[in-house]
Amino acid sequence: MTNWVYMDGKYVPLEEAKISITTHAFLYGTACFEGIRAYWNAEKEQLYVFRPREHYERLADSCRILGIALPHTVDELCRITVELFQKNQFRQNIHFRPFAYKSKEKSGQISLDMRNVGDAFFIWAQPFGKYIQTKGAKCCISSWRQTDDNSISRRAKISAAYILSALARSEAGHNGYDEAILLNQDGHVSEGSGENLFMVRKGKLTTPAVTENLLEGITRATVIEIAEAELGIKTVERAVDRTELYAAQELFFCGTGAEITPIVQVDGRTIGTGEVGPLTQKISDLYFDIVYGRNPKYSRWLTPVYAK
Repeated sequence: MTNWVYMDGKYVPLEEAKISITTHAFLYGTACFEGIRAYWNAEKEQLYVFRPREHYERLADSCRILGIALPHTVDELCRITVELFQKNQFRQNIHFRPFAYKSKEKSGQISLDMRNVGDAFFIWAQPFGKYIQTKGAKCCISSWRQTDDNSISRRAKISAAYILSALARSEAGHNGYDEAILLNQDGHVSEGSGENLFMVRKGKLTTPAVTENLLEGITRATVIEIAEAELGIKTVERAVDRTELYAAQELFFCGTGAEITPIVQVDGRTIGTGEVGPLTQKISDLYFDIVYGRNPKYSRWLTPVYAK
């Protein structure tokens, strides 16, 4: 079966979706992207795209920060996504990547200056399972520090910024850990290599504030909302110290890729009982009921792909 990609206004087979080695984004990382999931509900025979509008709104923000002209409106992008999935006839969980980037110098020259470089866009989708292959992640505090907003902002999903994530994740793996936790330049907890982080300590649900140089995660916002609406728990957003993680009763990552991933160890220290904590489990159960379309209260967050 052909894997179709949406690229520069048309649908093309994956093997034909190519870029030149002179592409500005390839040479300098001048690109931004989104990672979005869709979930297959076999009982309903429906594929649900989770919060595509919010993701595409964030992509538009990233493009504005980087100076890339996004060729479609948010409404158009949501429609194109459904059409692409229908064309591929996906019937399993999907991860897809809308990608906006600087393409070629209009002058034919190679330069760091982005002003005379054209813009391009594609959406690529593939079947996708768990990102962190464990029920409880063992983590380390990375030796790499998070970039500052006045350096490479984490508010935008800029491709070049993810070299830091790649270094941190690889370092963790080399040292026998599942994932890394990054501190910012002030020494406060920022996020994982590709996930936001939540902590349960002294009965409070806490997460680093967005001013701590982290991605304003869609899943992060989802957790904050459902924790208050369904469990009556308000999330405290503030600076978090490294040692607070060691003393926490529960820790978990969240993100499009990571979904809800419990953290059971940090720097060799067991978190809580070393098992999935009760609040983490409740939030996880709520989250998966929502994304699979089993909770009609949150159907506004889901875009069904197949007409019924």
